[in-house]
Amino acid sequence: MGNRILTFFVVCICQTTLLFAQQSPLVLWYNKPANIWEETLPLGNGRIGIMPDGNPTKEKIVLNEISMWSGSPEDPNNYTAYKNVDAIQALLKAGKNDDAEKLVNETFVTKGKGSGFGNGANVPYGCYQLLGDLLLDYKLSSSPIEDYTRSLDLATATAQTSFRSGNTKIQRTYYTSFDKNVAVIELNQNSKARQTVGISFERKENIDRYTLLDDGILVEGSLPDGKGGKNLKFVGLLKVQGRNLAVNKKGKILEVSALGDLSIYLTATTSYYGSDPLTTVQATIAAIKPSNGTKMYRNHVDTYQKIFNRVGLNLFGNRANDRIPMNERIANFYKNPIQDPDLAVIYYQYGRYLNISSSAPKSINSLPPNLQGLWANQINTPWNGDYHLNINAQMNHWGVEVNNLSEYHTPFIELIKRIAKTGEQTAKAYYNAPGWVVYMMTNVWGYSAPGEQASWGASTASGWLCNHLWEHYLFTGDQGYLKEIYPILKGAAQFYDHTLVQDPKTGWWVTSPSVSPENAFRMPNGKVAAVVMGPTIDNQIVRELYQAVIQADSILAIKDSFAASLKGKLKEIPPPVVVSQSGRVMEWLEDYQEVEPKHRHVSHLYGLYPAAFISPQTTPAWAEAARKTLAIRGDEGTGWSRAWKILFWARLQDGDHALEILRQLLKPAFASETTYQGVGAGTYPNLFCAHPPFQIDGNFGGAAGIAEMLLQSHNGYIHLLPALPKAWSKGQVKGLKARGNYTVDMSWEDGKIVALKIKGGKGNVRIFENGVYKDYKVR
Repeated sequence: MGNRILTFFVVCICQTTLLFAQQSPLVLWYNKPANIWEETLPLGNGRIGIMPDGNPTKEKIVLNEISMWSGSPEDPNNYTAYKNVDAIQALLKAGKNDDAEKLVNETFVTKGKGSGFGNGANVPYGCYQLLGDLLLDYKLSSSPIEDYTRSLDLATATAQTSFRSGNTKIQRTYYTSFDKNVAVIELNQNSKARQTVGISFERKENIDRYTLLDDGILVEGSLPDGKGGKNLKFVGLLKVQGRNLAVNKKGKILEVSALGDLSIYLTATTSYYGSDPLTTVQATIAAIKPSNGTKMYRNHVDTYQKIFNRVGLNLFGNRANDRIPMNERIANFYKNPIQDPDLAVIYYQYGRYLNISSSAPKSINSLPPNLQGLWANQINTPWNGDYHLNINAQMNHWGVEVNNLSEYHTPFIELIKRIAKTGEQTAKAYYNAPGWVVYMMTNVWGYSAPGEQASWGASTASGWLCNHLWEHYLFTGDQGYLKEIYPILKGAAQFYDHTLVQDPKTGWWVTSPSVSPENAFRMPNGKVAAVVMGPTIDNQIVRELYQAVIQADSILAIKDSFAASLKGKLKEIPPPVVVSQSGRVMEWLEDYQEVEPKHRHVSHLYGLYPAAFISPQTTPAWAEAARKTLAIRGDEGTGWSRAWKILFWARLQDGDHALEILRQLLKPAFASETTYQGVGAGTYPNLFCAHPPFQIDGNFGGAAGIAEMLLQSHNGYIHLLPALPKAWSKGQVKGLKARGNYTVDMSWEDGKIVALKIKGGKGNVRIFENGVYKDYKVR
């Protein structure tokens, strides 16, 4: 009777009060032009990206295309490495980790170059790099610039710059069309006088041909393959439209003028997609007609909003904050986040916006967001702008499922499928093992070998990547997809099953050699080493992977004998958590002295997030050990490290602590916007995450963390408001996703649910709210 009454009451509330209204506009705005790239505003449609600086007279717009990679396919595997694995493992069993690490560096690393520290641009590994800079030289009157603003509207994926020069009001609108693969710049003024602008394209290298056309600019180039030749071809094409258009060619500058408004259309592509880039851009631009501008923008907004509007969040903040420029608002939030909960809403939706803008899941050969998403302003992008697989590429996708962007997982899943193929060769080369393995980084060319140094390049990532394959199934329930990825899950498990060795002290079967990502310890002899047997993260990942294979086999009714064998092997591998004498989660099999107690990686808490081994409800002792671990690790760290800690504290159901870490994530990254002197990790004026430098993973991780504060579903039930800060006592959210393909809408007041609607799934679903389990009938 109680459940029936509860269900009726909740449904009635849903029908009468669960009407969502976005209270605060989702706008980043500023009262001055951008002086540096980290102040410019990112626009993208998953293929092309632009970042305008909004300068009234001489504007620079940084251009990107997500497949702009130098390098080329290579085989960097060392095919004699497996001959040394027994010797490495023997040294580790004897406690000679430093000698083992030396042997790994000599015999067990990649034969390729450029995989570490951003040295890949001119070697086969390659480097993601900018397309170029679009330079716009506006011919304005000598009147001063007044009433200046520039903005990015997340609700429409549109940026604007507006100001007044004398009696002329000027508005410039920028967007990257989600309907067509075109970036659009509309130059509007309240006067029908002739408007003139000089247009040019700039790139420091690898331009093969630069052509001024009668109504635009054509740029053709090719990037080095890292072997002494050329590989990827790229083409950019710009077209100008306007009334009574006049064109004057001056060297590399196309000076154009028109009566009244001007429109600039830009598209770009590369040979990565398998078609001729010149033919592609010509066809794209040819389809743009003078009368299509309004329709094109409407289609852009409609296409984008069908995705973006799936989720809404309202924390009922003070609307007076809307009148504060974003750079000042960030600083205010860092001082006191309680006064501006709506900035957390903007930061959350900005993360979703960046997901939508930096990947195009419906495009052929689409790529996932890299270390910088889609946006880069250099040729030698930091860390090659690649896919780091010891947390960063994974963090880029932590929020896509819960944030109702499930299809934006698929480009990453397709990348995993591709490197699983090349990873079969790596498994043979380094272990003579079946299955597949990939180490801590990859690129668009299928790199799967270890890195160039053991301390950071010896951690395997294949098991962690399988977490994404499995999570996508848990959220969607798509058994056709599960059948498709089962062989990949199995292949990763086969590799670990073949390569685990028995630890002589504990008897457990563990990985060897390996590292706890990028961290090191002090040995009893005083020396520092990183290479070990069975770091905790590996033990958690292997267990999670084995369980996924077993469950997938059962769901699909395959009756695979290999999956059946894993059930017994779960008893032979270490438990997910071993608690040290200090009461913390041990990072290694032995309780080594930490060289850097506040290290940015907290890899031994993988079992807290993204895995589900540690929970206040199911494993309270382990949850307490995780709290103590985080207390020693500290709240600070790099940008992405802080984002991960938001997720940790959300899983530990401490909303106030999670909000404190969000405050630190939003620490202004510059001490002064005059000198732009960096102060470390935090957030740049354009809300980009500062590692530093910019890495987009912190944005995605921060957005995932906010969602995790509001909704969790990893323990077999839907937990409502599991980590709600006291400062967010009233709010609404619609469209969050829970595992089992449920969609959750809810409102709360005084920290308690007052309206709830759950859609999808089948039958009743178990919910957990304010310490009480309930059954909810899904309608």
